[in-house]
Amino acid sequence: MSAAHPRGLGGWMARVPLVAVLCAYRRGDLPHDFTAGLVLGMVTVPQAVAYAFLAGLPAQAGLYASLLPMVVYAVFGSSRQLVVGPVAIAALMVAATIGEHAPAHSARHLDVAVALSLQVGAFLVLLRLARMGGVANLLSHPVLAGFVNAAAILIVVSQLPAFAGVDAPEHGPAGPRLWALAKTLPAANVAALTIGLGSLALLWAVRRHAGAMAGGNRDHPLSRCGPLLVAMLATIGVVVLDVDVETVGVVPAGLPQFAFPAFDAALWWDLAPNAALIALVVYVESFAVGKALAAKRHERIDGNQELLALGAANMSAAFTGAYPVAGSFSRSSVNQAAGGRTPVSGLVCALVIVVTLLWLTPLFEHLPRAALAAVVIASVWGLADFRSLRQHWRFHRADAVAHVATLGGVLAVGVEAGLLIGLAVSLALFLRRSSDPHIAVLGRLRDTPHFRNVRRYAVQTWPHLLVVRVDESLYFGNADQVETRIEALAREESALRHLVLAMSAANFVDASGLEMLRRLALHLARGEVALHLCEVKGPVRDQLEHADMAAWLSGRVFRTVDDAVNDLTGEKGSWVWHPAPP
Repeated sequence: MSAAHPRGLGGWMARVPLVAVLCAYRRGDLPHDFTAGLVLGMVTVPQAVAYAFLAGLPAQAGLYASLLPMVVYAVFGSSRQLVVGPVAIAALMVAATIGEHAPAHSARHLDVAVALSLQVGAFLVLLRLARMGGVANLLSHPVLAGFVNAAAILIVVSQLPAFAGVDAPEHGPAGPRLWALAKTLPAANVAALTIGLGSLALLWAVRRHAGAMAGGNRDHPLSRCGPLLVAMLATIGVVVLDVDVETVGVVPAGLPQFAFPAFDAALWWDLAPNAALIALVVYVESFAVGKALAAKRHERIDGNQELLALGAANMSAAFTGAYPVAGSFSRSSVNQAAGGRTPVSGLVCALVIVVTLLWLTPLFEHLPRAALAAVVIASVWGLADFRSLRQHWRFHRADAVAHVATLGGVLAVGVEAGLLIGLAVSLALFLRRSSDPHIAVLGRLRDTPHFRNVRRYAVQTWPHLLVVRVDESLYFGNADQVETRIEALAREESALRHLVLAMSAANFVDASGLEMLRRLALHLARGEVALHLCEVKGPVRDQLEHADMAAWLSGRVFRTVDDAVNDLTGEKGSWVWHPAPP
């Protein structure tokens, strides 16, 4: 029992990483974590309020989303510097979901948001139980880039009414919203527009010059404090000048109340598809940020542990009147730049949120919405990367197609539908590529044991022997195509007696692929050609042996192409020299 106890403790501690961090915590880490937490708190407060309005929720929902979820992630997260809380893209998806489902169910926006948060958390925990940390690969880089770029455009469009102080539609495709906004521009509030433009200019100046003025660089923590400075100066300006602009208004003081979300079976059923997509985006975005931060410190994060941590964080958001949360790129970068070393910095930031909720909420009453709109616009525009589209076009045009399809889908039909369009296009392009795999005829490189494509290298071949390599797994999507092309190659060789199929690229063979191999062996045997296999990976060979390979394979299975050629050529026939292609 004494030997088993440490292993059990180790397994338990692996699921609660904060315990191991605290056990190894050094006194010298505290000043760094404390300073980083304070800076992080000053950046988080105005962003949290701004993202709450972006999601169509009251200001306090953003602060609540920055409190318990941040603490929960600090306890369970495998990243030392990732900061979890309200983020722009998740807020946009929440706003779209609320706009779609709240009117149909006569539900309050906050009720929809907390139910959505609980479902997102449940989906993430279920993925953890299924050990599906690799689900992040469902969103390819082009699809994710197109989604982020489209989301940045939609978010900017959504903030323009508050920025200009006019009324305009809050939901729907970007085009009609821009047209409606253009018609209201003559009635724009000059004071709100001035505050918005001034806030943008101040954010740009702080981001570009504050770090250098402090003796650092553009990544200095002071360069990230623009949102706090904008909020303070805009509030002071509204109070002193007594300008007539829309403000945040009264924010209830006090900590969030712990309550179970109201259950409405019809609403929860309708929210499930949206929650699944939001959960996927939350995980992909958070994992990408955490992985990038960990790489800078030569560390790793655990995908399955991140699913658990993000699931628990979103569930805690649901029980405290908040909405879905994710890892924030901007605030995590602030945490790292400010010197945060462990998740303790996130706990310090949570204390700043507690102080804000208990004593500082009156300061938000006169905070202009135009300033918050500027904060959101500046934050999300930094996430957009339109140059990646050009890179995708130059490198692999199918990726550019997926990028454009996702971007256009999100802008034209909405966030969730556009993301599904991008996923469908990406999957269709993948199936198209894998259904027509590259097939190479191989020859020997002079007197070496190496074999290469006859179209690319000067190699030796044999009239009675054909070596073919299929650069893809064999499955239902490409089985017929592979069979047709190999049979065509075999018909071109009148003296052919042996066909060697090199399967070094085949990671699996499904039932359709197996049936294709059986048919191919039978058809070749009718022409007195034996089918041989080589370089078959262990798992694939196990599959074939379970399928009674010896009963239908007319030839043998060799370890390498060299072994097969040495055995099947012997002294028979003569080899043919293929000069190098021009």
